[in-house]
This record gives sequence, C-alpha cells and structure tokens, in this order.
Amino acid sequence: MLRRIIIHWTAGTYSPNPCDLKHYHFLVDNSGEVRKGVYVPEDNICCNDGIYAAHTKQGNTGSIGIAMCGMHNFKNSNDTGSYPLTKKQCESCFKECARLVKKYNLEIDNIYTHYEFNKLKNIKTGKIDIIHLPPYPEIKKDEILDFIKNKISWYQTIL
Repeated sequence: MLRRIIIHWTAGTYSPNPCDLKHYHFLVDNSGEVRKGVYVPEDNICCNDGIYAAHTKQGNTGSIGIAMCGMHNFKNSNDTGSYPLTKKQCESCFKECARLVKKYNLEIDNIYTHYEFNKLKNIKTGKIDIIHLPPYPEIKKDEILDFIKNKISWYQTIL
C-alpha cells in the first residue's frame, strides 16, 4: 500500500538526468512540466525485489518520490546556486502532489519533504532538501512543510 509522498529537489540542473529518472517517480522541470521516472509508484509498495525508486533512505517502501529539478550548488538561502527552483515549478509540484493524494487516497499528514522525513525518523544523512523555496523567500525552513501542505490542500479544491 502506498502511504506517503516525499518531496525532494534533485540538487542538479533544471532537467532530470538518468540517475534522477531512476530515483524518483515524478520530476518537475523549471517550466513546470511533470516527467515520469523509470518506476511507477506501485513499484514502491514492496521494495524487497530491488525494483523500485530509491529516493529516501529508510523511507522508500510505501512512498511516492517526487522531485523538483534544480538547486545545484545550493549553499544557503542567500546563495541558491545556478538552478534555483522556480515558482512555476513549485506550483506544478504542489498540484501534482494534490493529484497523487487524490489518486492514491493519501492523507495530507503523510506528505513530507526529504528533510522533514529524515528529522522525523532521526536519519542523519545530511539531506537538506527542502529547506528553502527560492520563489517564497519569506517562508522559513521550519514552516516549509506546512506551507507545502496548505498549497496541496488548496490544489485539491480545484482538481
């Protein structure tokens, strides 16, 4: 059973590379286009066969992985690197998450960023996605997940 969505950034360029396509079910480029990865979400219902999108350490089973392409060389909120996330990209990601919530009958409370999932599970991998949203600089690191959930909830009302 699929239980959650984990949202990422790729830490790469605005286009998914072959590695990105293997690790996420859906990828959102800078123009907002949603691209499908190699694996479908159902591949992550059981990960024992090795055929699944490995996007989150200790969190792949039952999880849908969606990533926004970008944030290569991110250092901090003042130095977002060469490929900062775009507003169109973020909004498209949130809308896609709303579609997935509806399709798989998921709870909004079971949506995480990679950063928040690692915090919840006390996983120390150094993954910092997503701690900054360049199109929304006023949103603080610890407010990002609630901001995203609110956006997804809003998109559910228009789908």
